[in-house]
Amino acid sequence: IVLTGGDDHLWKTWGFPDGNILLTGEGHTDWLSGCCFRPSGTQLVTSSGDTTVRLWDLSRSGCILTLRGHSRAVRGCSWHSCGDFVASASADCTSKIWDVSSERCRYTLRGHKDSVNSIEFLPLSSTVVTSSADKTLSLWDVR
Repeated sequence: IVLTGGDDHLWKTWGFPDGNILLTGEGHTDWLSGCCFRPSGTQLVTSSGDTTVRLWDLSRSGCILTLRGHSRAVRGCSWHSCGDFVASASADCTSKIWDVSSERCRYTLRGHKDSVNSIEFLPLSSTVVTSSADKTLSLWDVR
């Protein structure tokens, strides 16, 4: 299974080798910049130019949570390996760590001087790496 998101505001899961569309999710009001599966495989997270991050339940193809807090397009998202936290990177020069259980922002990471374009948790750690249009990479301890 492959997961994609695009300018059509939709995410899709594709089966291989046939390349058939298995699921489609709609709800964002602008392009999708990122999407990834929860480590358990039962949910996914998407980020969008509409300034939101959304969590989706694959069994329903429906949005179960919309995370709001960025003031500009969200450029990327990722899950922590434990599945309890989501990270987002935004054109507003910040990144956020979201607690999925409490449905709120746990930390806002400030320090980049330009758009934060990607974010990833390092495997099995509390460290996040961000990349920015300011031509820097940053490592963050989000404990």
